[in-house]
Amino acid sequence: MEIAGPLTIGVVDKLDGVGRELHVGFTEAFRRLPLREQGAVFDAYVAELAAAVWDLPEDVPDRAGMLLIHQIAEQLQPHVAAGDLALGDTIVVELGGGLPLGGSLTDLL
Repeated sequence: MEIAGPLTIGVVDKLDGVGRELHVGFTEAFRRLPLREQGAVFDAYVAELAAAVWDLPEDVPDRAGMLLIHQIAEQLQPHVAAGDLALGDTIVVELGGGLPLGGSLTDLL
């Protein structure tokens, strides 16, 4: 399942071969919005993600990846609203070697 929104999401294998990194950024269109609109658009995106996650049965592979993105987006939400993030930077989240990703997060891309 794909949910269009203000984030760009990529999964990269770590150089040491152990685990992966999730690279999260913001689209160019989102970065160009005025701060007030960024907050409103991001709030709507987080709400849409939450609804999509909770609508899926727990055994659907996409659910785990969407839940991870939702959790990250929730943590970013107040910082986006306050304008205290450098939206041109990439946020890197280490996923570790033991995390059972399967194909769910890759399918999210």
